[in-house]
Amino acid sequence: MTAHHVAAAIDAHAISKSYTVGQVRTQILFGVSVSIMPGELTLVVGPSGCGKSTLLAILSGLTPPDQGEVHTLNQPLSQMKASARDAFRLANTGFVFQGFNLFNALTAEEQVAYVLQCMKVKPAAAMERARAALEAVGLGPRMKLRPFELSGGEKQRVAIARALAKQPRILFADEPTSALDSHNGHAVIALLRDIAHNQGAAVLCVTHDPRLLSFADRIIHMEDGRIIGDERPDPQSGVQRESH
Repeated sequence: MTAHHVAAAIDAHAISKSYTVGQVRTQILFGVSVSIMPGELTLVVGPSGCGKSTLLAILSGLTPPDQGEVHTLNQPLSQMKASARDAFRLANTGFVFQGFNLFNALTAEEQVAYVLQCMKVKPAAAMERARAALEAVGLGPRMKLRPFELSGGEKQRVAIARALAKQPRILFADEPTSALDSHNGHAVIALLRDIAHNQGAAVLCVTHDPRLLSFADRIIHMEDGRIIGDERPDPQSGVQRESH
């Protein structure tokens, strides 16, 4: 099956968003349309304040657009009530954030198992899946440790394992390497790429980290609330080619 016959995981059409603080209304996104495909690591890049994280929040259903529509896995995500969006996210998506979002009191395996138990996975099965996910990200020997006993790179890998254990069809990552050194940053983005390639998930990563560009299947460039470029690195030549 060619890529042209694969349905997009996310289809967004004419997305606009603004925020109002006091008397000041600021337009963040201007009629953005984009499709995100399964089996690919897609990076969204651009300067701070260009709308990257707002776009990710809308595409993931964390916030609704002012105008436009988002269809995710053929469901009208942007038209759902908040409770339905929450249930949809829990069942189908994973998140990796800049700040790790770990519970201080829980061990690595408990962090991962907790999310599965929220999905009504039985405790024994949840712990088994948690251990497998931690092994997959190279943290098998450290799964009994709590966040204060882990390095920044290890904490981010716990966060990836937590997302991975859900077996999500879509994985969102917001600046996942910004707090990490080069070695750990490469390890984290390589894991995200493997989730796309080996599990067929659509992985959408917002970043301003230029170290990640060489790992991407697709790079979407944003500026001033608009998409200004959409390209696929050519692994053979190192040349960028435009997406259409």
